[in-house]
Amino acid sequence: MIEVKNLVKRYGNQAAVDNLSFTVEKGQVLGFLGPNGAGKTTTMNIITGYISATQGTVTINGHDVFEEPEEVKKMIGYLPEFPPLYPDMTVREYLAFVAELKKVNKNERKQMIEDIMNSTKITPMADRLIKHLSKGYKQRVGLAQAIMGYPELIILDEPTVGLDPKQIIEIRDLIKELSKNHTVILSSHIMQEVSAVCDTIMIIDRGKLILSDKPENLSARLGATGGLKLVVKGNKKTVTSALRKISRITKIEEQPSSKQDIVELTVHYAEKEDIREEVFYAMCETKTPILEMQSIRMSLEDIFLKVTSHTVAVDYEAQPEITEVTSEETTINAEEGNSDAGDL
Repeated sequence: MIEVKNLVKRYGNQAAVDNLSFTVEKGQVLGFLGPNGAGKTTTMNIITGYISATQGTVTINGHDVFEEPEEVKKMIGYLPEFPPLYPDMTVREYLAFVAELKKVNKNERKQMIEDIMNSTKITPMADRLIKHLSKGYKQRVGLAQAIMGYPELIILDEPTVGLDPKQIIEIRDLIKELSKNHTVILSSHIMQEVSAVCDTIMIIDRGKLILSDKPENLSARLGATGGLKLVVKGNKKTVTSALRKISRITKIEEQPSSKQDIVELTVHYAEKEDIREEVFYAMCETKTPILEMQSIRMSLEDIFLKVTSHTVAVDYEAQPEITEVTSEETTINAEEGNSDAGDL
């Protein structure tokens, strides 16, 4: 579906995108991650044809973005971090305008607008001026315009900014639904969001590809170990001696316990192993019952921090040609300010 080869974008002597190559298969949801200034928004804007590349190629369904821009743009729906809205239009007027721009068949426009408003949950706001909507509803209207015309590729830059937890779940479900008929590139700093909806995760830093794989394979690629947090009733020496007999355990960490005859510890082992059954039987043999057993895995946030653990010296994406102001929040903030549409 998408093929990016040796993509380079320079601002003066600085490379915002540095020899980046990747592919995205049809129907795939790609999570596009990186710290601020890593080159995410620059890459997405090159894919959409909004800015040119210094060198390299981008093809979508075999069409070169730079040689056949009109053909490519028909295939793309794009939601930038700040939605391109006209505040003095109503929601319905704006979507009708977008449908006309995208040359949606006149006989299909009305029904498509209604369907898209329903799927993005903005139908109750259809006849309100966009300037009177809360930030969350404006974000939804931006998503609606990206979907208009049902393009083959949908690119979403921070699509859930300003939404409350319930609405974030609804948008995640919508993205999953879109992936049945569309290819999706999703850029977000909310790691739970990326983990929940993406088939493949790609991390870039300083314009270079750092890591790309399925979410379940990333920690193994980094040589991460799995672990079990255990709370066991019994004598510490008895418990640890029994655990040391399990050959697949690589490390045992003891934690202080405030209760007598309660042992709290963490055991480590190879990421792909599963030692829970062995631990269970080992404790049975020593008659030391397990009160708690919890698996530990490296989270996507841990992986992100591990592979991007430095400070980006220059924010290339803040150059005049294109500006990126990316949210660094990994938690959901409450909607700020008042609006006639009310808070989401």
